[in-house]
Amino acid sequence: MKKNIKIFKIFAYAFILLELVGIVTFSILYFNNVSNLRESVKPEFVIIGALTIVFVNALILWLGLLVFTSGRFHTDLKAAEVIGEDVQEAYNFAMIGLAVTDENDIVIWTNDLFRDRHIDIIDNNIFEWQPSLLDLKEKNNEEAVAKLKINNRNFEVKFLSEAGLWIFKDNTDYESIYAYSKQQAPVVGILSIDNYDEVIKGEEDYNDTITKVKNIIFNYAKDYGILLRRFKDSNYSMLCNFESYEKMREDHFSLVDKVREVSAGEDIPLTLSIGLARDFPDVVKLNELAQASLSIAMSRGGDQVVVSVYGSEMEFYGGKTEAQEKRNRVRIRVLADSLINLIKNASNVLIMGHTNMDMDALGSCLGIKAICDRVQIPAQLVVDLKATESKTRSAITSSFTKDQLEELIVSSKEALGLVSPTTLIVVVDVHIPSMVMAPALLDKSNRVVVIDHHRRGEEYIESPVFDYIDPSASSASEIIIEFIKFCSISPRIEVSSTYATIMLAGIFLDSEFYKSNNTGIRTFESSTILKEYGANNSVADDLLKDDYEEYIEVNSIVRNMKTAEYGVVYAIADPDKFYDSATIAKAANTCLSMKGIHASFIIGKTSSREIKISARSDGLINVSTLCEKLGGGGHFTSAAATFMKSDVKEVETMLTNVISLYLKEAKVEASKANREAE
Repeated sequence: MKKNIKIFKIFAYAFILLELVGIVTFSILYFNNVSNLRESVKPEFVIIGALTIVFVNALILWLGLLVFTSGRFHTDLKAAEVIGEDVQEAYNFAMIGLAVTDENDIVIWTNDLFRDRHIDIIDNNIFEWQPSLLDLKEKNNEEAVAKLKINNRNFEVKFLSEAGLWIFKDNTDYESIYAYSKQQAPVVGILSIDNYDEVIKGEEDYNDTITKVKNIIFNYAKDYGILLRRFKDSNYSMLCNFESYEKMREDHFSLVDKVREVSAGEDIPLTLSIGLARDFPDVVKLNELAQASLSIAMSRGGDQVVVSVYGSEMEFYGGKTEAQEKRNRVRIRVLADSLINLIKNASNVLIMGHTNMDMDALGSCLGIKAICDRVQIPAQLVVDLKATESKTRSAITSSFTKDQLEELIVSSKEALGLVSPTTLIVVVDVHIPSMVMAPALLDKSNRVVVIDHHRRGEEYIESPVFDYIDPSASSASEIIIEFIKFCSISPRIEVSSTYATIMLAGIFLDSEFYKSNNTGIRTFESSTILKEYGANNSVADDLLKDDYEEYIEVNSIVRNMKTAEYGVVYAIADPDKFYDSATIAKAANTCLSMKGIHASFIIGKTSSREIKISARSDGLINVSTLCEKLGGGGHFTSAAATFMKSDVKEVETMLTNVISLYLKEAKVEASKANREAE
């Protein structure tokens, strides 16, 4: 059609040009009276000639319009045959635009929707108008959909190639409603003031810091449109819409930083733990998710926001500072008594730590065994010697006789046959189900206890009957010996000197002989308690000493050290060898002992399909946050990540990417936290 119009225009221009040439020529000859033209052609003949020209032009124009109108009529009939006359009205009602193109991709017909939207594309090439539609034609798939924005309206487009029909669905109103609904979707949260009970001590009316903190919380809620209601002295329920939540997230939840800054100079700083839940229509379910998020935030040391996104992974914000060490003997006694009551009501107890069991896992298991022996409940340690670090394996075999080992430990396979409905499973030094010594035991019993000192991650043992996560503790052995010392049972729980020595070795290991940042007064007090039970310092130290081969291995790993960023190094162990987790961790500590290094990462294979990253920091970088980005976790200064892969280079790439993306933020936050601590 467009081609025919072009031809008609050329013909019209040529015809008009000939007429103009003829008129000009005649006028010149007539006015100059060439060959007595004035006498030959009378004025009335000139008038008749002019009228004739006008008539002929009008006739040609009318014939052209008739031809093209007839063509358009046939085109409309053809389009009507494609979609049906009655259906066109339905399409208009549903805000569906229809456009038909010919074999040259020229638009030859559109329905009324285009005219209503002031979109005139008749006789235009549809791909010149919207180049992105070319992909839709090339796919030649009737299920394929393209999205366009035309004149500030949103369209979804489909193409029916056989009919040359383009279907434009105007989704502007729907998307506006969807966007509005999303903005108004409920977000439920629970806010808790950390260390509140330790600070308040019954003098709330006279505590200026608490008053300031509460004012900050209420002002923040007012500024961001949050409905805030107190349901406990230190806890508030939060309700807002998604739009307000987005503003808080863009603000990086500055409320947490503001509260930390206000109490930075106090002996016991106040911080906030916030659990939020979104993306689910039921507020009751959101409240449950928010409560779970708050539990995770508090178990990770507080001073952070944890967001539970229904159907997706949790989001973590903050948590850049080390957990505040707490000493509340009343709370410890209550927790210890609860644990002892659970043990008393069990027919037998199975105790286990994590795979690649280290000295702290073994020591805390033995501490639980001492409690069970005191209340006369049969208990055994679930230990697979092949899944135990070499030093720990050596400690087990050298500290106990063969007969003692037969009574003390049981393999993971044998343990499955010992589980009954009244069996209590106690998991120490780990809370991730895939990392326990015998994961199958968790599926066979609904009576599980979890005690750990690592920051809680998203993956967690499901529905334990008792759980206690304390990231401020240096080790799991420290937590267990506190339970033993401060519980209400009388006479006191006895711990053999052998058990006490191994538990002390566990504290030595995880506190790096009291040099790590998470070593506190509790650590020294726990060590003193173990000394009272007969722990031998020199033996505990000997249990952790390297043999010659391990010393050589550590140095060979450190020799491969590379610089990822200024002050941050990593090294890759020989990919053709398998290493104990302790060896990898020791290499990380060795790197950190060098001047100018603030964080170190060691990558090494622990089996044919498992690669481990061990991370250490001097406190200027939160290595736990970096390891969490890799799927792991741990402490502020000591963390790890495990990968079920065989390609060390792939893990190296993942590590360097995380360091480049998140290191700057970690440095800034750590520096800020250290300044506040001062």
